[in-house]
Formats: sequence, C-alpha cells, structure tokens
Amino acid sequence: MSEWRACALGEIAEVKTGPFGSQLKNEQYITGGTPVVTVEHINNFRIENFAYPSVTAHDKKRLSRYLLNEGDIIFTRVGSVDLSAYVQPHQHGWMFSSRMLRVRPDQRVDSRFLSYFFQQKSFRDYILNISVGATMPSINTEILKGIPISYPSLPEQKAIAAVLSSLDNKIDLLHCQNLTLEAMAETLFRQWFIEEAQEDWENGVLGDVLQLIYGKALKDETRTGSGFPVVGSSGIVGYHSDYLVESPGIVIGRKGTLGKVIYLFENFFPIDTTYYIKSKLDSIGLFYEYFLLKTMNFDNSDSAVPGLNRDIALSESIKIAPQDTITNFNEYCVPIFRKLKTNTLQIRTLEKLLDTLLPKLMSGEVRIDYAEG
Repeated sequence: MSEWRACALGEIAEVKTGPFGSQLKNEQYITGGTPVVTVEHINNFRIENFAYPSVTAHDKKRLSRYLLNEGDIIFTRVGSVDLSAYVQPHQHGWMFSSRMLRVRPDQRVDSRFLSYFFQQKSFRDYILNISVGATMPSINTEILKGIPISYPSLPEQKAIAAVLSSLDNKIDLLHCQNLTLEAMAETLFRQWFIEEAQEDWENGVLGDVLQLIYGKALKDETRTGSGFPVVGSSGIVGYHSDYLVESPGIVIGRKGTLGKVIYLFENFFPIDTTYYIKSKLDSIGLFYEYFLLKTMNFDNSDSAVPGLNRDIALSESIKIAPQDTITNFNEYCVPIFRKLKTNTLQIRTLEKLLDTLLPKLMSGEVRIDYAEG
C-alpha cells in the first residue's frame, strides 16, 4: 500500500475565480446559449439541471478562460462555501459564474478522488471555519489554495474513486428513473389541465386550491443529523429527530432558490427559507397540487425584498378543474409515485453507505487492493 502525501491544494491544482460583474453583467444573460453555473445549481455535490442563465457564443469566446472541463471541480464562493460539485461530461464547455471557484487538478491527482476528498464532513467543517465575512461566509482563491489535502498514489486514488463512483452511479441511475417517471405524470397534467382545459371551468386563483405556510427556523447546530428530512429552498439540507409536517408534503422555495417545488414522501421539517402547502381540495397524494405548482412561473414576486411573496403567489390566476378530473389524475399518479418513493428510499440508503465509506477511505482507515501501473 502506498504512503499518503500531504500538501496545500494550490500545489497540485489551479484555482480560479469566475468572471466578475465588469466582465459579465446580469443583463448579458440570454436563454438557450451556453449555460452558466452559479451557487443555486449546486446541491448534494452535483450540478443540478434547472433554469441556467446562459451567454451568447460571442461571450463564450470572450470569456473562454472561465469555461469548465470535464473533471473540474467547482466550489460555491459565497454562502454555502463548503459545497462543491464534479463537472460531468455533458457539462464540458459550460461556464461558471463570479460566485464560484474552479479547481483543476494536475496529473498527480485524480479529479474524481479529489472531488470525494472535498465531500468529507471534516473538510467541509474546516473550510467553513476558515471562511471570511461577518454576515455571509466567503472564500477566495488564496484561501482555497492554502487548504491542506492528502492523497495516496495515483492507482490507489483511482481505486478509491472507483468504489465511491459505483455508489454514485447507482444513485444517479435512480435519479434519472425518477426524472422519467415525473416527466410522464407532468406530461399528462399539462395535457389535461392546460392544453385541454375547458372554457366552462371556473376562473380562480392559486389561493382557492391551497395555502402557503411559512417553514420554521432550525439552526444547523440544533439538527441531530438523523431522523426526518430538513428541507430548505434547494432541497433536503439535513436531518433532525423531530418533524413539523406529516407526509406526503410539498415545499416551495421562499428565499434562495425561489419557487423550486419539492415533493416529500416522509414526515419532514421545512425551514424558514420555504413555504409548505396545505391543500383546500380533496386530493389524494397532493399530486395535482405538486404539478400545478411546477407549471407556474414563480420568479422574484417581491421587488423590494428578495423572496417569493406569498400574497402575490396565491393571487396567480388559474383555471380550477372539476373535482372528478383532479381525482382521476391523482389515481393515475399513485403507481408512479409509489415507484418514485421506492427509488427515493433506495437513494437515501445508498447515500448513507457512501457517507459511511467516504471518511474511512479518505483517511486510509480502510484500504483497497489495486494494481500498480
């Protein structure tokens, strides 16, 4: 077995900040160009595929030094500075924003291995402790370059990454299945309730069919780390021994990732960056409400205070379908969401296994047989 070497990150990787405002302004973003990854897209150590700002081919060429390669690792520079993500093959050629840092390791370090090194709780705690800023944690290139890392020989790095990647790949496959299942149900929803909506259906507003209720503050240090999902505006952000809302449930982002709609299969604790919903309908599973919210455009509906304004959101106009149509749709969704629930629970089991193995492999406590050369 190889010996592990310790060094500063800057010795084995290039660290670069994204283009600042003078180089790329918000008004230069377009729809349908080269995607630009920013803080809101990083969740669970992945770049999530939703609502990317984009730039033109001209700006892509002008800012080519800020493009991403497969195998790069990006960090959030402001806010949740402990979050990072590995750049996948289909994200090659995308761009990263000024709120991100790009890490590009040299040939001595396997980028997959390094991305898992960054996922360790001990590493994440360390980077949070050394971040700067009185009100908002932030890091810069010099801070990230100076962070200590350790690594074994390249063959052992690759062997460790292969074990962890096999679990990640199974998780990704289940996520892809879930996306396909959801897309089937959403296609039917759009057909029944949008494309084939009847003229004689009642005109109403979102507030006629559901309530939006504020989540509750729950500090990181208060969370127990196991039990029920703690849900923020971007998704599950932790676990706690107690819950606030019984399942099934729906959470919508109020601050941060505005308007993101999240379905929960188990009792959960929505924090104060979110709303959770209470239906006014006789609705099995809340499937109708879930897809209704997903098809609505919730931008920043309060220009004075960044966030999703509840009163404005509930006043959005909708066509209210007959109860029997809603019931039929919900019944169609039951087997789809049963499979979604099974997959989601399996994902959680695999993620727990990954969390258990990760620190043991990264510390050398558990070693893997591998072939040299």
